[in-house]
Amino acid sequence: MGGRPDEVRAPDDWLTEVERERAARFRFEADRDCFVAAHLLVRLCAAAVLDARPDELTLLQYCDLHGFGHGRPYLEQAPDLGVSFSHTRGYVCAAAGPGKVGVDAEHVPPGPLDPGLADRVLTPRERAMVTGNDELIRHWTRKEALIKRGELTLDKLNAGGDDMTGRHLLEWSAGPDIRVAIVTDAPARRAPIPE
Repeated sequence: MGGRPDEVRAPDDWLTEVERERAARFRFEADRDCFVAAHLLVRLCAAAVLDARPDELTLLQYCDLHGFGHGRPYLEQAPDLGVSFSHTRGYVCAAAGPGKVGVDAEHVPPGPLDPGLADRVLTPRERAMVTGNDELIRHWTRKEALIKRGELTLDKLNAGGDDMTGRHLLEWSAGPDIRVAIVTDAPARRAPIPE
């Protein structure tokens, strides 16, 4: 699922205390709205997969380095369901399904190809084929989705992530400058945000 933050119609009281504390730290309201909408949307998305009520799903995150509110997300009530979410200014998306799930959304920067970013993100084979920022961001979102699945790290972007064998890739454009990629273990389909 994906859309503008204002399309996610769900009450903020679904959020955990940790999520509310993190949301309060955003300096800009637009960024806070995207954070909150993404955290609510992943509940709506998971509820559709589980045939459950989204208000009864508790989203948790934990990592050894940063503690609660960071790390790979999971649902307390369905820890084996893969869930992922992403937000960029003006757009949020989420995915849920069996196995590992990763999603990313990014803005395409205007102008010619950013060679510095391309060299940091793309493998030599990809770098030889990519000529513009749109293609660069398509590769970037795929790789970020792999990071969220736990299969790639930021320091290894230009050395891997170009082989999707055994995975399913779903991509779309949201308007002229936002690209979305979802990488899953099972075939995925795009679903509308519930009203």
